[in-house]
Amino acid sequence: MHESPDSHATQRFDGSHGPRIVGPADGKAIDLGMLGVRFMVWSAESGGQFSLVEHPIPPRTLAAPLHRHTREDEYSYVLEGHLGALLGDEVVYAAPGDLVFEPRNQWHTFWNAGDDPCRILEIIAPGGFEGMFDEMGEWTAPPELDDIRALNAAYGLDEDFESIGPLCERFGLAFPAGVDQEPG
Repeated sequence: MHESPDSHATQRFDGSHGPRIVGPADGKAIDLGMLGVRFMVWSAESGGQFSLVEHPIPPRTLAAPLHRHTREDEYSYVLEGHLGALLGDEVVYAAPGDLVFEPRNQWHTFWNAGDDPCRILEIIAPGGFEGMFDEMGEWTAPPELDDIRALNAAYGLDEDFESIGPLCERFGLAFPAGVDQEPG
């Protein structure tokens, strides 16, 4: 199937239709600056069990402030490039074929640790958090802090915006949103 859904609630496939292939150009894709998002399996397509997105991350770029999810676990499988991640107090580096586990309720962040593009597949379980990426992709101007706080609350996400500057300095990274502290 080569169609992109109009929203995260659209169900393209529920398993009753038999097998399918998601090709490299299939799925809605958005660019959030610090990372891209290509929606491959929506929560509605997996009965809520998981969602799958691909994240291309520009070279030497922080993908997100230090954050924690209260509802879901994330599994990041490196397709190409080198992924750096801060998991609690531990720094890890992953190469193609490695899987990084970010459990719910653990502070973490991740970045492209190399000079070449990095691409990861992100399994989010249970599904639903992909909706936050979808909503962020619809913003036409930099969001106000209250908008970000409301979105974070809706998706059970805590973010430490003050971590951006120190993380970029510590690991030699950029954060395209141009945010040193809180946005807005």
